[in-house]
Amino acid sequence: MNPILTCQHVTVRYGPEAPAIIKDISLDIGRSERVALLGLNGSGKTTLLYACVGLIPFDGAITVGDIPLSEKTAGTIRNDVGFLFSVPDDQILFPSVIDDIAFTLERRGLPRAEARLRSRPLMERLGIAHLASDSPHRLSHGQLQRVALAGALVADPPLLLLDEPSLALDPLGQEELAVLLTALNAAMFIATHHVDFVRRVCGRFIVLDDGEIVEDTVDFERVAGYWCHRTVKNPPVKDG
Repeated sequence: MNPILTCQHVTVRYGPEAPAIIKDISLDIGRSERVALLGLNGSGKTTLLYACVGLIPFDGAITVGDIPLSEKTAGTIRNDVGFLFSVPDDQILFPSVIDDIAFTLERRGLPRAEARLRSRPLMERLGIAHLASDSPHRLSHGQLQRVALAGALVADPPLLLLDEPSLALDPLGQEELAVLLTALNAAMFIATHHVDFVRRVCGRFIVLDDGEIVEDTVDFERVAGYWCHRTVKNPPVKDG
């Protein structure tokens, strides 16, 4: 297998003396794999995704495509990764919806008019084409989530790192998103609490518990049983 994402003994701490949030994690994701990252709030899912694009410091080694991740290569790597934050406001920067989405393409050298034109079909598929001229400040959380997702997908990146992509979507919206994602050729690493959603999208399931991988399997029923036991025993208390 020629993986598109490799983590080797990755550990993350938010300070030299702080306890590890991610603890010695090693994994590979293939170029055609769709992998779910499951875990309770505080288990380290978001932290691991951030580390994979160099948004936070880490110990160990991360390779995206054929490029080892470092301070010098982080910008190049981020151009080849579609990243979705769980909080849309963290990535929506422009005064109109279409300008925000098209900027992903402009950053890759497309003229503004062409970037806006190429953004339209995806906006149609996500049901946000009618919001093109709207200010993001006027949108609902669910609409913002779709705008942020469009920005992550519009350049057809080979790797998607998605943090809670189905958050704030109703069941119909989740189903539509699942159909959209399964039609893409990109590899995916999807952090989520929605096990039914990722069951429709992913074929491999990794479970984090206190910063460590406790399950890595293609057997969804095994994961579902573990997940049910953990959520009943330990109701979520905070994000992570």
